Amino acid sequence: MIGTIAAVATPFGPGAISVLRVSGPEALQVAGAALQNDLTTVEVRKVLRGLVRDEGGSTLDDVLVTCFKGPTSFTGEDTVEISGHGGVLVTQRVLDRLVACGARVAEPGEFTQRAFLNGKMDLTQAEAIMDVISAQTDLALRAAQQQLTGRLGEATEALRAEVLGILAHVEAFIDFPEEDIDPSTGAALLEQITKCEEVCRALLDTAERGRILREGVKTVIYGKPNVGKSSLLNLLLGYERAIVSEIAGTTRDTVEEVVNIGGIPVRLIDTAGMRETTDSIEQHGVERTRQKLEEADLVLEVVDGSEEPGQLLGAESLQAHYILVRNKVDLGEHAGWSERGGVSISCVRREGEEALVRAIGNELALDSGTWGQEAVAVNARHQDCLRRAAKGLAAGRETLAAGTSVEFAALDLREALEAVGEIAGQVETEELLGEIFGRFCIGK
Repeated sequence: MIGTIAAVATPFGPGAISVLRVSGPEALQVAGAALQNDLTTVEVRKVLRGLVRDEGGSTLDDVLVTCFKGPTSFTGEDTVEISGHGGVLVTQRVLDRLVACGARVAEPGEFTQRAFLNGKMDLTQAEAIMDVISAQTDLALRAAQQQLTGRLGEATEALRAEVLGILAHVEAFIDFPEEDIDPSTGAALLEQITKCEEVCRALLDTAERGRILREGVKTVIYGKPNVGKSSLLNLLLGYERAIVSEIAGTTRDTVEEVVNIGGIPVRLIDTAGMRETTDSIEQHGVERTRQKLEEADLVLEVVDGSEEPGQLLGAESLQAHYILVRNKVDLGEHAGWSERGGVSISCVRREGEEALVRAIGNELALDSGTWGQEAVAVNARHQDCLRRAAKGLAAGRETLAAGTSVEFAALDLREALEAVGEIAGQVETEELLGEIFGRFCIGK
């Protein structure tokens, strides 16, 4: 929607300051009306002091104001940033005044969406802004910042240029057959398509890495009741997050927290103990544990290492990575566990933590040095686009190699071109933009 928008850019709640942003064709006039000051003549990027006044002239807040002229602002439009006192009520009053002066409250992500629409960034850079905000480790932040600088956009734009050249060659043959441009026997053209497919595969190979950097390694702490699952969660976190009790069945629901291991966010999920029970609430907890196991990247099955080994619960048969954790070895470790493998720990004495962290890193190949060299990490949307592009390229190559209808090959290559262009936003739709920017916070 066109118009001038306003929103609070700082998190909700009391703080030292709050920042409000106004952007649009009438941004200077709207903010100027609220401040009862002509902002159209002020020096840009210079901080000014002013008073936001209500309709009757009473002071709402004593603020600092900075003006930015389009197209050199973040959004590419005239923009005003107002820094005021960080109270919830006073901030809301200032926002209400801006709306009364002609602005409307911004939709989630609308400032960044305007920056994209005005050519200040491509779609991959816009998405990277939320990755920077939500990064939980240095490595995740580094990957997001690399994307913010346009690295992924540059890679996909280079791929798009290659596909466009191939398509132009094929369509030239269709339009001007008398020129004897014959792509069906052009080995060089087929080689170009193959190289484009390889680029797609290389980018797709970063998808799992990107998911882990954004969401964390889903790690389920699993086992029978009273073996120390919650104690293990607390041990890895370094503080008491979960209730620990000798009473079996204390954990009725999953508890999730994130810990940094080797620069990678590991999402620890403490679950209810697995056992047969008639307690309906505990039954729900056990069922939720089963669901989490199906989604897990890694399962830590915790056992009481001081007791004689019994039958494990079978988590090692799942598709996820698996580590056996032998807890309570401070009570004396039973010799029978030596053949089972795994890691020995004592949550009570805080022993074995480093060995377990190393085991997790080794099991998942979490090497921040290696991961840090890979700046590109595509997300689920990019992955879908690249899969469609690779499919179109493969279909076009096979058609050309078979010497059949060149028109069909052109259709396949055009689908590939559109899919690649969609990554950076050359081919955008209102539905796509709504899906992406709807996940942003208001004011960003």
